[in-house]
Amino acid sequence: MGDFGHGSTGLVDLVVLLRRPFQQIHFANMGSLLNPFLLHGCSAFAHLVLFLVLFMYWICSRVIKKGGSSSGSGIGAEIHKECRHGWVDGGVVIQFDLVFRTLASVAVFVYLYAYFPSSSAVKFPLSLSLWWGLFFILSCSTLVVDIVSYRKTRSLSIELWVLDVVSVFAGLFFVFAGLFGKKEGEGDLLRQPLLNGCGPNSLEESKKTLGGENVTPYASANPLSLLTFSWLSPLLAVGKQKTLDLEDVPQLYSEDSVRTCYPVLRDKLNSYSGNGVTTTPILVKALIFSLWREIIFTAFLAVIYTLASYVGPYLIDTLVQYLNGRREFRNEGYLLVSAFIFAKLGESLSQRHWYFKLQQAGIRARSALTVTIYNKGQALSSQAKQSHTSGEIINFMTVDAERIGDVSWYMHDIWLTPFQVILALLILYKNLGLAALAAFVATIVVMLANIPFGNWQKKYQEKLMECKDGRMKKTSEILRNMRILKLQAWEMKFLSKVMEVRKEEEGWLRKFWHAQAVITFLFWGAPAFVSVITFVACTFMGIPLESGKVLSALATFRILQEPISNLPDTISMMIQTKVSLDRLASFLNLNELQPDVIENTPKATSEVSVEIRDGNFSWDPSSPKLTLKDINFQARHGMRVAVCGMVGSGKSSLLSCLLGEVPKVSGTVKLSGTKAYVAQSPWIQSGKIEENILFGKKMDRERYEMVLEASALKKDLEILSFGDQTVIGERGINLSGGQKQRVQIARALYQDADIYLFDDPFSAVDAHTGTHLFKECLLGFLKSKTIIYVTHQVEFLPSADLILVMKDGRIVQSGKFDEILNSGTDFMELVGAHNKALSAIESAEADSCSENSTSNREDGNVESKKTLEQQEDKEKEQNGKLDEIVAPKAQIVQEEEREKGKVGFHVYWKYITMAFGGALVPFILLAQTLFQLLQIGSNYWMAWAAPVSKDAKPVVGGTTLITVYTALAIGSAICVFARAFLLVTAGYKTASILFNKMHFCIFRAPMSFFDSTPSGRILNRASTDQSSVDLNIPYTIGGFAFSMIQLLGIIAVMSQVAWQVFVIFIPVVAICIWYEQYYIPTARELARLVGVCKAPLIQHFAESIAGSSTIRSFDQESRFMNENLELNDSYSRPKLNASAAMEWLCFRLDLLSNVTFAFSLIFLISVPEGIIDPSIAGLAVTYGLNLNILQSWVIWNLCNLENKIISVERMLQYSSIPSEPPLVIEENRPKHDWPSDGEVDIQNLQVRYAPHMPLVLRGLTCTFPGGTKTGIVGRTGSGKSTLIQTLFRIVEPAAGRISIDGINISTIGLHDLRSRLSIIPQDPTMFAGTIRSNLDPLEEYTDEQIWEALEKCQLGDEVRKKEFKLDSEVVENGENWSVGQRQLVCLGRVLLKRSKVLVLDEATASVDTATDNLIQQTLKEQFADCTIITIAHRITSVLDSAIVVLLDDGLLAEYDTPTKLLENKSSLFSKLVAEYTTRNCRGN
Repeated sequence: MGDFGHGSTGLVDLVVLLRRPFQQIHFANMGSLLNPFLLHGCSAFAHLVLFLVLFMYWICSRVIKKGGSSSGSGIGAEIHKECRHGWVDGGVVIQFDLVFRTLASVAVFVYLYAYFPSSSAVKFPLSLSLWWGLFFILSCSTLVVDIVSYRKTRSLSIELWVLDVVSVFAGLFFVFAGLFGKKEGEGDLLRQPLLNGCGPNSLEESKKTLGGENVTPYASANPLSLLTFSWLSPLLAVGKQKTLDLEDVPQLYSEDSVRTCYPVLRDKLNSYSGNGVTTTPILVKALIFSLWREIIFTAFLAVIYTLASYVGPYLIDTLVQYLNGRREFRNEGYLLVSAFIFAKLGESLSQRHWYFKLQQAGIRARSALTVTIYNKGQALSSQAKQSHTSGEIINFMTVDAERIGDVSWYMHDIWLTPFQVILALLILYKNLGLAALAAFVATIVVMLANIPFGNWQKKYQEKLMECKDGRMKKTSEILRNMRILKLQAWEMKFLSKVMEVRKEEEGWLRKFWHAQAVITFLFWGAPAFVSVITFVACTFMGIPLESGKVLSALATFRILQEPISNLPDTISMMIQTKVSLDRLASFLNLNELQPDVIENTPKATSEVSVEIRDGNFSWDPSSPKLTLKDINFQARHGMRVAVCGMVGSGKSSLLSCLLGEVPKVSGTVKLSGTKAYVAQSPWIQSGKIEENILFGKKMDRERYEMVLEASALKKDLEILSFGDQTVIGERGINLSGGQKQRVQIARALYQDADIYLFDDPFSAVDAHTGTHLFKECLLGFLKSKTIIYVTHQVEFLPSADLILVMKDGRIVQSGKFDEILNSGTDFMELVGAHNKALSAIESAEADSCSENSTSNREDGNVESKKTLEQQEDKEKEQNGKLDEIVAPKAQIVQEEEREKGKVGFHVYWKYITMAFGGALVPFILLAQTLFQLLQIGSNYWMAWAAPVSKDAKPVVGGTTLITVYTALAIGSAICVFARAFLLVTAGYKTASILFNKMHFCIFRAPMSFFDSTPSGRILNRASTDQSSVDLNIPYTIGGFAFSMIQLLGIIAVMSQVAWQVFVIFIPVVAICIWYEQYYIPTARELARLVGVCKAPLIQHFAESIAGSSTIRSFDQESRFMNENLELNDSYSRPKLNASAAMEWLCFRLDLLSNVTFAFSLIFLISVPEGIIDPSIAGLAVTYGLNLNILQSWVIWNLCNLENKIISVERMLQYSSIPSEPPLVIEENRPKHDWPSDGEVDIQNLQVRYAPHMPLVLRGLTCTFPGGTKTGIVGRTGSGKSTLIQTLFRIVEPAAGRISIDGINISTIGLHDLRSRLSIIPQDPTMFAGTIRSNLDPLEEYTDEQIWEALEKCQLGDEVRKKEFKLDSEVVENGENWSVGQRQLVCLGRVLLKRSKVLVLDEATASVDTATDNLIQQTLKEQFADCTIITIAHRITSVLDSAIVVLLDDGLLAEYDTPTKLLENKSSLFSKLVAEYTTRNCRGN
């Protein structure tokens, strides 16, 4: 009240000054003490002295160089308003008093703003407190004088009474502030209801209290703070002085936390869906009843807002008649002004809290839905997962849940729109009689015109979402497998696939935009259309069009524009939301894992640990073909059960049965005790190695060290810069395959479960490490546990208490090793293949012994090795020192980069000039300007040409009046139509260009970018930010420009009536801009935090879905659920505070715009009758009714634009990623038959993964002869895979070079290099699609060639069994194929490609020995004259190599033929072979 009252005080001061510049009133009978000259002279002198003192203080501080520091304090804003107290007519003296008061108030404001907050004082300065005391005394004295004057003369204007009373209360307030007021940040809410600051000294305290565990002040705020949103002021103060971080944002109020919202929604869904089926109506009902309090309260606020907004149009005719001289009673003008102002205040307050509560409800709904989707995703059956990929499930969260949260804005429009139309028709009926029926019909016509466009939008929205789902699915899959795409030189082909989907998406987007443009045209054209129809009806009915009634109708039409416009928006949003609700309801009805698949019994109650009896299982329950048939076996506590068989025999499916992952058709599965699971394809979480191993358990240091030792991780952790604190990238990208597998094993060991399930964990590690793991883990650490392990290594079978041999989904043999060895052909086949591999080793060793007996070169060989080792030790030492100097320690995965500070102008400029070089922008602005001029012109014409009353003579005839108005209305409609279509054209084109640029840069980025960037960050930009650019930003930028033009138009109209409005308008605008500048740093960083906090939520979501089977196997669902809840709240915190901050600003802007409106009204009723045309004055008021909305809209649009443009900033950030070297270098292209020999020459090769990371390869020099086979061996993590990545230039050398057939590979294009090489990678990859598209993604080969390749890689029969043969479906990640089969598909690719250089990176790690032997034979036959580089943990795979390269810790430890290396029994290779042989001998 204080602010409003004193704002009015200053206004009336100026009005009185303008009206009566030199009046004097003599008080002849009063004493000198009550003489107004004396009082105002004292006041003027005192204010002058204060001004001079402050001015001299400022001069001195500048001269002495004692500059005060800036502050966020806004108390001066109140001083500026409050000090301008009452007016008593007193001629020139009184005017001097007013001038000096104003100067002194400004000086006090400047002083408080610039100097006081930086001081260490707790209270205001004593001098200022004394001054406020003097001000209070002067105010009281003025009130006494006026009381005495009234008693003597019985006459005193109401303005002076109001000013005196307000001045006294203001003085009392300042005296209280001077005595008790504390500095900002001390918690006194009354000190500043409009703006709370925070001095620097309280900043550190704010850091401690705002974020962390401190709950938002909203939870304990008093009513005044809630009313004015002042509870948010501490956060804004911190944001003004520093860049906000998430820890600065306070925790959510408990009612806003998802921990409160989700259980409510869950319970409602469970109670309403009695049969377990969630339909769309049930989901809607659950959401409504979860938020019923917010819905009822916002409905009440919506009614208040609607009623208040119609007060102005209702009273305009009365105001015009008052200005025309028709006055019903004394002080009618002030009563009218009060009604206008109080209505605007009620409108502002109700609207601000209505909007905030809607957003609050929307955030609660989104959070609860997100967790619901997460829980459902965790419980999905395997078949349901195949129908909905992880990308689609992520879209449910990022798009559909967000949209349902956003629909809260429109939830009341269904009933509010008819209510608003009825109110408008009542006002029109009061003014225009039966012509209101014409307005009603016109309104219905406009609303009906929106229906077909709404239907179109529904169709376009559905198609748009389908295309977006497909695009996100492809993008997500591509990002997961970017390494293989780059190795195969396929990335541009897959980019074209994404572009194809985007092209289809853009087609629907363009149609969506065009429909939106028509709806926009209807929105802006509707008031003109309805008004033309209404005025024409008045003419035909003979209803006189008086200016007051016309202006009231025009104001009503303008408000009627809202429900008319809301209808298509509501229809559009409801349609979009209906689509999202249908999608979510369909998702929530997907099949979940059967809860009764496994019977869990306490360990103490049964001797049997694992039992399956008469088990029949199928991944697809609807299919007649069973995955596993007639499974019967049991394992007692402490037994070791081995599972073996050929590729695709059902080994992994058997473990999945024990996890409850495979739907049970019949039979029983019993488990006794807790379980732990090690998957065949490692699932590693982003985070520290320690966190992955502990996996939610508390740290037990002794057990932890034992686990590291057993899982052979200690040496690896010593090599890593941060040890077990090293942050693992997404999907473990900075770990080798063996390291990932061992981290998985360590995670299982640390859990101390009763039953351990291992799915072939030894295939990804070398022989030595495999032996260590088997001995230390299975035979040692877990000797008392029940273990079921799948393995292809026959040597690990004899240690099992029970061996299960599987074939075609059945257990064909079971028993101990010796028992089943001779009881069937299947097991004999596996053992025979293994013995054949062993005989190759024995043969090689025999050859080496023979050569050793006939030659005496061993000593020289040993000597040369010693020399080589000494040289390498020296290099190692030097490189180690180099690492210490060059490579600072840094994690590979860094915090997400976010811009800080103001969004640069270049971002806006790039955006608006991206489409057609910005050529459409001038035309868009011109169309809007013409529209505004024509609209103002049409309203001005009606106000000027229509008579003021029935008695006045019309300026023009009725026909001319309507004709001119109609012509102007049609012209404005044409302009708005042109503007709408130009805007959507520019927006659509810009969105397309941004998409293409960002995706091209992402696909051309080096692999290091994907290693260090979680896919969630990229998907966030491709999904959320792209949606914002597609659908929001064009209208946001346009809205700001258009609202600015409209605001200028309103001010121009108001200034035509009273130029004096600029006296108040300019300072009000200045204060508005200051508020905006105070608000925007916080709002901008909150918007950025929203984007930054969303990526971890998406990433956690994606990781949880990918590892759901592992999470369930460890019974960790509740922990992951808690993490999801925390991430949801972390995302909601900045989002909710950003919404509140917007309302904080808008509330203050509304109050300030009401000051301008109040000033203009007071001026209009104060000027003498006849000076201002009442009709034009009424027109100014008509426009002024929208001033607060439009002034707030300009600032809101400006702030919203800066928040939304962050999406463009983030996309531009990824549009400037450093690119890989060129794909093709035209002037340096190799010949078409390169490489012809395939010789690979490596010279002093040094490689590191990033500038801040240590060297992985440290000075390798060797040659791989052309046309021969080279084997690369070494312990896990020794640099084998890194060498291969360098060969393909996935990683560029830090020093040295690699040449193939004499050409330095660094001098040719990447595609020229990669397309001439072939690789079967360590992690077999298949893409969603068909068998054909997986073997031949570039569509280069015939079906005959593809079938031939399938035959050679042992998959021909498997594919023929399938119904669609080559067109058989492959789901995401190839999940419907076993890992071994996926590796065979990769083999098929290279058989088709037939390159001269072939790299096998653990190509047969996931296949059985028999299949491995067949593959090796196929490779010998098909690539007899090619260079084959083999990385293998199976020693048998490299024994027939011409050269063996043994790497150790990034150095070349040994390089020679296998025979020569085996001659030297002390060589590392000999020891590796001996270890492998010994292990197998033990096994046999």
